[in-house]
Amino acid sequence: MDLIIFDLDGTLIDSEAIILGAQYEAFARCGLDHPGRAAGLGVVGLTLDIALMRLAGLARPDAVLTETYKEVFGAMRRRAETDPALAEPLFPGAAAMLEALAARPGLQLGVATGKSRRGADYIVERHGWRDLFSTIQTADDAPSKPHPGMILRALSETGARAARTAMVGDASFDIEMAIAAGVAPVAVDWGFQPAERLMACGARHLLRDFAELPALLDSLAVADPA
Repeated sequence: MDLIIFDLDGTLIDSEAIILGAQYEAFARCGLDHPGRAAGLGVVGLTLDIALMRLAGLARPDAVLTETYKEVFGAMRRRAETDPALAEPLFPGAAAMLEALAARPGLQLGVATGKSRRGADYIVERHGWRDLFSTIQTADDAPSKPHPGMILRALSETGARAARTAMVGDASFDIEMAIAAGVAPVAVDWGFQPAERLMACGARHLLRDFAELPALLDSLAVADPA
């Protein structure tokens, strides 16, 4: 394989508490009813203004709601430095898996996230990943998932071939984006959307543990030896 691209929220990091907390408070401040946990997690991965628009049942993005969320989220992230309840820990096995893949000759790692560039940089710096990823694509760089723009930019930046690239994510948007870009769509079953939904969207593989990923990549490389 040439390139493995990872989503962040719900795939590598467990950001449920801070994301839902910011949604609930932003909706309350704007006088809106939040539709609940499943709906809130179901839009994670989309570009923020689009995610909030869908969550609120609006016809178009609402600038006030988006800015309110950003303000609330920023305050919560500062509180997270001393409040473990708002932490954004890695999912079990993520660190070891990334270290193992980074040691593979010729394999590049990347990120495609609905976060802003600032948000992605925060996570990358916090976990010491600056030298780990060859490409980092954010909501500031391309249209919202499931548009294939993030992956196409990643392929261009790294020189990777689509047939030798995989996208690993926890949302239908990740799977649909991968399919649109012509790369292997790999789902995880510990994220923010049900595994059944990801498979129904066209995921070719389902990870139940990060430890399964290296062997899966070997099988993908064998299946496409060209």
